[in-house]
Parts: sequence; structure tokens; C-alpha cells
Amino acid sequence: MGRSFVVGVGMTKFDKPRGQRDYPEIGLEAAVKALTDAGITYDDVEQAYTAYVYGDSTCGQRVLYQLGLTQIPIVNVNNNCSTGSSALALARAAVESGQADCVMALGFEKMAPGSLSAAFNDRVNPLDRIVTMHMEGRGGSSFGPFAAQIFGEGAAEYCDKYGATVSHINRIAAKNHRHSVNNPYAQFRVDMTEQQVASAPQVTPNLTRAGCCPTSDGGACVIVASEKFVRERKLENQAIEILGMGIATDSPRVFERSHIELAGADMTRTAAQRAYKAAKLTPKDIKVVELHDCFAANELITYDALGLCPPGQAGKLIDANDVTYGGKYVVNPSGGLLSKGHPLGATGLGMTFFLVMQLRGWAGKMQADQVNYALLHNLGLGGSAVVAIFGRPDFYKEGGEDGRKRMGYNHGAECKEGVDESLLAKTKSKKNNEWARAKL
Repeated sequence: MGRSFVVGVGMTKFDKPRGQRDYPEIGLEAAVKALTDAGITYDDVEQAYTAYVYGDSTCGQRVLYQLGLTQIPIVNVNNNCSTGSSALALARAAVESGQADCVMALGFEKMAPGSLSAAFNDRVNPLDRIVTMHMEGRGGSSFGPFAAQIFGEGAAEYCDKYGATVSHINRIAAKNHRHSVNNPYAQFRVDMTEQQVASAPQVTPNLTRAGCCPTSDGGACVIVASEKFVRERKLENQAIEILGMGIATDSPRVFERSHIELAGADMTRTAAQRAYKAAKLTPKDIKVVELHDCFAANELITYDALGLCPPGQAGKLIDANDVTYGGKYVVNPSGGLLSKGHPLGATGLGMTFFLVMQLRGWAGKMQADQVNYALLHNLGLGGSAVVAIFGRPDFYKEGGEDGRKRMGYNHGAECKEGVDESLLAKTKSKKNNEWARAKL
């Protein structure tokens, strides 16, 4: 197996679903930005994995045909909330196995307002057993949207078992909202205190609205390349290595009558262990984490599962301020899903965007100090957990023209919305583009 590197990243602003932009425009913007960042065209892309949950079967083709009809394989991916990172894993595998030297992972989502609901009512829901176990357990006395109940009751069990409190959950939410102020891509950029989080409208017995992520429209794109490609294109000044990835599905522990396990804790543990082993690192090596905080409650129980603290000591980690700037870790410097939003297909790739910018040192006011290694955690119930570890490669060398010059601004710290037609002209296929956009 070879090595794999992120050479280009791009994303749209994550925004409230208003029906103002359709997925072809959202996806195209993210793709054009990532290609521009890498300084390549769509002709250089040999395969593409397109990630979305709410859409028909070949939405990826509909988006990418706008860049040209190059006849590359385009594979559409749907893996619940971990869809984007699943596409990243497929792109990485294609590069490391030698199938291709340059692969695109593109995620996008056009969502409906409000909490998530099933798209089909005439067949078995894939979460039917999860729902049953939830209702037979702590969920029998809960209320609120189903996903919020699952994670909220998981945190409540954690608090009962280990002595953490609802205050810790609210402090996580306040931290992430505070971080979001510096993120120009975030859906919400409002600083909130713990008291303001606690005073927001109640959603479940353990969560207020301020501790729940919003549904969102948005897109994100990552270009993954081989070492050969990096050196040939002279991208050593911005290539970030994917050091290890771990993917896991549910284990039998999901049947333990534990809401901590029902919320995917063991998937995360296993995926994290696999990623650390592949990267030859430990949690002590990590500085920045983009963690799947669909609810603040999930961040509480995930610290343990990722090995960021000993079992049962998430509350102590929060009390020591070790999950924010100046502490042992900086968790969700982007503001997390709670603030930046959660367009399902784009979420994991958006996390990659922010971690790559941290490792390049381009994150502006979001930048943490001394970032050598960064970790992504993306979780979908039903289930799939993806953990990825990134780092600067041994040949990384700053200087010369990079993605900031090609974009015309530092896109790690500034967001310009919309498809830039001049960048589109530079990045679309030069061989098969004459009529693609006009016809499609």
C-alpha cells in the first residue's frame, strides 16, 4: 500500500435550508474550490466518490458533468451521517492501492428544514431495532426528536454512571458556539454562555436547542493524491498526509441495554483504535479534533471512546479546560456541527477541510498552536463510525505559490460564496467541456 495526501480542499458556507440553492450549484462550488486549491483541472481526476443522503441515485453525476464528460468512474455514497468521511475513505483506498493517482471525494446536501425524518414509509426502517431498544430502555420516558433522544439519553446514562452533569453538556455547547464566532463558513456564529445554552428551549430532558445541530444545505470537496502526484505537481507546500483511518460498524455491545453503546460508542472506540494503529500514534499526539457533535451530549460520551481521557473522566477533561484553546486538545475549533451545521453528505469532508487548514497553518482566528496531528470523528447511527488522522508529511515545505494565491484569498479563514466563473473556466475539463454546462 502506498501513501495518500490531501492536496486540495474546498467548501461552501453551510446555511439554513431555504430552497434558494439546488445541489448541482452547491456541489459545483465545492468542487471548483478544491480543484483551484490544488491547482489542477477536472481532467486530472481519475475517479470520484460523491456523498449525499437525500437525493436520487446519480446526483453525483449531475453535479460533476458540469465540469466535463470525462467518463471517469463516479460512485455515489450514502452512509447516514458518516457519508462524507466514507467517501473520503474510498478515495484514500483507491490512491493507496495504486488504482489512481488523483481522486475526488465530493459531498453535498440539500435538506428539508426541521429534524430528520425517514424518506420512505413503505419499507423497514434500517434503525427499527435501535428505536425498539431505545423505547424499551431509557427512551420510554424521554421526549423530542428520535436522534436527540438517543444521544441525550446516552449522555444521561454517562452522567449517572460517572458523575458528569448536565452542566458539562451545556459547557460543551457553549464552547462550540464560542469557537464558531471565528468560522466564516458556519451557519451560526453566535457566542453563547453556559447559562444561555441552559435557558434555550428544551428539546429533550437533557438537551436544549442550543445543544443540537441544525439541518443545513452545504457542500465540501477533498482531492486525494499519491506521493508521485504531489511531487510531480509540486504540491509539497500544502499536501497533508492521511496517516491512518479506521471504519467500524456496530458490535454486539449495541444490545447491552446501554444508551452509551446505543449511541455508537463502541463503533467509535474500534474505529479510533484502528486509526491510531495505522498512524502509529496515540491520543497524546493529537492536538486538534473535529468531533461529531450532532448533539453536545454526543461530544461528552465521545471523549472516552476516542481515548482523549480515561473511561468516565470526560467531566474532568472539561473542568480542566482541556478541550479548548490553551488546553490539551482543541476540540471543534470550527464550532462543530452545533454551530457550523450538518449537511449530512458534506459533514465529514467539511471536517477534513478545517483539519487540513489547521495543519497548513491557514486557519486564521481558528488556528490552534503547534498542530502536528489532527483527528476527524464522523458518526452515523445504524451504523458507521469513521476516524481519520492527518499530519504534515516529512517532505512538507512552505513557500512558493499555493492554494491561497490560486484562490485569490485565504479560503481557510475567509468564505466567498457562489461559483466563481473565472475559477470554473480554469478547473473544468479542457477536453470535454464545450457543451456540458449549457446542456445540463
